[in-house]
Amino acid sequence: MIGRIKLSDIIFSFSRALDFINPVMTNHHIRVAIIAGEIARQYGMPNNEIANIFLASTLHDIGAFSLKDRLDTLDFEIQNPQSHADKGYLLLKNTDFDLLSDVAKIIRFHHLPWADGKGAYFEGESVHIGSHIIHLADRIEVLIDRQRYVLNQVREISDMIKTKAGSVFVPDVLKVFEELSQKEYFWLDAASPEIDQIIHDRNALPDVELTIEELLKIGRLFSHIIDYRSRFTSVHSAGVSAVATLLAQMIGFSEIECRMMSIAGYLHDIGKLAVPAEILEKPAKLSVEEFNVMKSHVYHSYRILEAVSGLDIINTWASFHHERMDGKGYPFHIRGNELPIGSRIMAVSDVLTAITEDRPYRKGMTGEEALRIIEDMAKNNSLDKSIVDVASTYFRHLNDVRLDAQLRAGEEYVAVRQFMD
Repeated sequence: MIGRIKLSDIIFSFSRALDFINPVMTNHHIRVAIIAGEIARQYGMPNNEIANIFLASTLHDIGAFSLKDRLDTLDFEIQNPQSHADKGYLLLKNTDFDLLSDVAKIIRFHHLPWADGKGAYFEGESVHIGSHIIHLADRIEVLIDRQRYVLNQVREISDMIKTKAGSVFVPDVLKVFEELSQKEYFWLDAASPEIDQIIHDRNALPDVELTIEELLKIGRLFSHIIDYRSRFTSVHSAGVSAVATLLAQMIGFSEIECRMMSIAGYLHDIGKLAVPAEILEKPAKLSVEEFNVMKSHVYHSYRILEAVSGLDIINTWASFHHERMDGKGYPFHIRGNELPIGSRIMAVSDVLTAITEDRPYRKGMTGEEALRIIEDMAKNNSLDKSIVDVASTYFRHLNDVRLDAQLRAGEEYVAVRQFMD
């Protein structure tokens, strides 16, 4: 039912999705990883440490939720960088995934200045050298002007970086960069459009196959990053995942299929990373132009998850949640029996959850109102009637499960929110 899924594939795909938020940021995380990985290798670090640094680089700005936060990270003299670093640390630490706990510690201090040696510790805690390597790599990448040929920028970038020796960057790490900066391949790799081939050649991401439980933890992590961009959607994916999983169980899905449905619920809105926050949080009805942008999120979800080998079924369940039985959904206009039953379950779960939640332009509906909506949609051949019938019969139980899942997700959101204001 589910293929062999590598951590490297799903992290790489998600890392690229993080940069959808603005074209200026395209492949920023991956480029930082390429630079940091090469510095770490030349610094003489063991392969397992290089892998952790590379992995941390691909996710280093996951705590920067808004477009403003992300654009701020592109300023060389970034203001208040610790906020998004702390948020990223909390998100990863709370996944209860051992490999990511090490990565979380590296990300937490990836903007900590060296301060003539004081940056080796933070409040008595030892700071991993990988944090300082990523800090340097990140600042190198933001200095590269993508509108100019990279080799024509080497001198000015190197000179700018060297002005921060000792105060911002570790002198020993800076020496390694100075040696690398003399080699054209270092800069050509950093600016190359052939990123996939470079990543493949470096073989730097950990080659770890995920169990279904580990994939579930990764899915929950990604759902937080997706949903936390707006307080109105902060617990949405948790609710959809819970409702879809219970509906799948009631309809007769196997235990492994129910786990897959949980993951699909967590990932169903991953394409919203490409939708500007001002559209997500607009306190009024969207214009036609804005709704067209919003509709694109399911297309992006499909393409992001399509890049992960072994995730095919989960992808169709997750990404077809706005398709409709009458073929009037989007973006593929799949109709009737051509729509997988898992996708139909997800569609019912998404509508049921979304209309009970507050949005910037309306209050959430009561349970009875929500039930009436999905029953009307079934009558109009928009949602699958057989699935809606199950949801109607067990609506009180489904709604209780949704509320419980969203309550727990809300508590996690509050824990991270303290670093957001």
